[in-house]
Amino acid sequence: MPNGFMPNDVPSTIEHRCDLLVIGSGAAGLSLALKMAEQCNVIVLSKSDINEGSTRYAQGGIAAVFDDDDSIESHIQDTLKAGAGICDEKVVRFTAENAKSSMQWLIGKGVPFDQEQDEQGKPRFHLTREGGHSHRRILHAADATGEAVQTTLSESVLEHPNIHLFERYNAIDLIKSENARSKCAGAYVWNRKKERVEIIRSRFITLASGGASKVYQYTSNPDVSSGDGVAMAWRAGCRIANMEFNQFHPTCLFHPDAGNFLISEALRGEGAFLCHKDGNAFMKKFDERGDLAPRDIVARAIDFEMKRLGEDCMYLDISHKPTDFIVKHFPNIYRKCRSLGIDITRQPIPVVPAAHYSCGGVMTDLNARTNLDNVYAIGEVAYTGLHGANRMASNSLLECVVFAHSCAKHILDNFEQAHDTSTILPWDESRVIDSDEAVIIQHNWHELRLFMWDYVGIVRSDKRLARAMRRINLLKQEIDEYYSNFKVSNNMLELRNLVCIAQLIVKCAMQRKESRGLHYNLDYPNLLQNSGPTVIQKD
Repeated sequence: MPNGFMPNDVPSTIEHRCDLLVIGSGAAGLSLALKMAEQCNVIVLSKSDINEGSTRYAQGGIAAVFDDDDSIESHIQDTLKAGAGICDEKVVRFTAENAKSSMQWLIGKGVPFDQEQDEQGKPRFHLTREGGHSHRRILHAADATGEAVQTTLSESVLEHPNIHLFERYNAIDLIKSENARSKCAGAYVWNRKKERVEIIRSRFITLASGGASKVYQYTSNPDVSSGDGVAMAWRAGCRIANMEFNQFHPTCLFHPDAGNFLISEALRGEGAFLCHKDGNAFMKKFDERGDLAPRDIVARAIDFEMKRLGEDCMYLDISHKPTDFIVKHFPNIYRKCRSLGIDITRQPIPVVPAAHYSCGGVMTDLNARTNLDNVYAIGEVAYTGLHGANRMASNSLLECVVFAHSCAKHILDNFEQAHDTSTILPWDESRVIDSDEAVIIQHNWHELRLFMWDYVGIVRSDKRLARAMRRINLLKQEIDEYYSNFKVSNNMLELRNLVCIAQLIVKCAMQRKESRGLHYNLDYPNLLQNSGPTVIQKD
């Protein structure tokens, strides 16, 4: 609470109650809500409208073994290899073993994955292949899989009487229980429509708020990806791990009017290759797997070639494939590029790397539990151990659904034991005023994201990290002071969380004295033996 002062004339804060509060409305949060809604009362908090979030923009697909020539063991080994030696093998195995049943659950909900006919004319799912995968095992809905998943789950949620959707609400902070400091009693939330703070009291809380790539100047993520869940969990006392591993997607469309449009890795799975302006391919110089190398290798290769040649971008070429094939498999990418004057059936696509996915986050176990008794985390906000030092393509939506199911099971198994009668204090804004200096937020916002890109991006060094930390500490002091004196707003809440995220990323990066996966430090170019996750916890 601001100021820590509670005068007698503070009006009561509006309070909502539920059995389960789900903070986030992507694949993870909506899957959990649907799994729980038959047994309890659920509130889903959506920062924007229900369909806006990273899930919606996922193009490629979801990895699961559906082909008889493939195997769960192969999926496990591919994931472990992509994770550069520090995945938790138990978690990887758990995820791969539960992948098919999780996809069958989505199929049962109506997700329209693409199908084709086998040799006997019977329908089967069309499977594509992406970087790091040794087999075709990617279920997809054309090149807009995330949108298909989001739309299907959203429709089911909106029809369910036990799920109450709070759209355009920011979660501010978790409220620690007065009865047991290892539990939370609910959350303070910001109603963006009515511009007021409200309280949601809940027996269980699940963070499903997505990632934190908005901390970087260039990102493929939507505006809502500001690391809110990780920052709130950190302030409440949750353990955080592996924040140094930020995945930069190798291929975002490079065009002044493209926004944050992603060019799916599935193009390379179907034969596209990266090249220079003159058409010369270059990935074989960096990895024997060429264009199907994992994302960390491909992103560094593109970054290296851009800097070596002084170019603004590299190119991705699929024009050698038949026009009908390209238009059928990648209709959204084709239409987007054509709208910008790029015909991908005839010319290469200009691409650059951009911050895409947070492999670290709030530490959880196989049941999605954090170290706070009734607080869970699922999806990109969580660190489960699945991704290690680099997430393999199309394992992200898979993780969302698999861990939503395991989270639901654990909550239901412990449902009757969870009661909290803590007194929750009203939100106190009696000693804060409306800001007349919004320019401070805007200035700090741009400064933070730019120096994070410059100093804590694809390639790092001790000197760059130290520079970043000095600036973060100054910004944090300024932002904390601003937060204490002015009424909250969406931009201020996001900035407060982003500076916390930046600090956690740099702390983790400073602790890792090696280069591994997505973390490349010029001062420590080699791998350490017996390396593991970077875990940090508040004193």
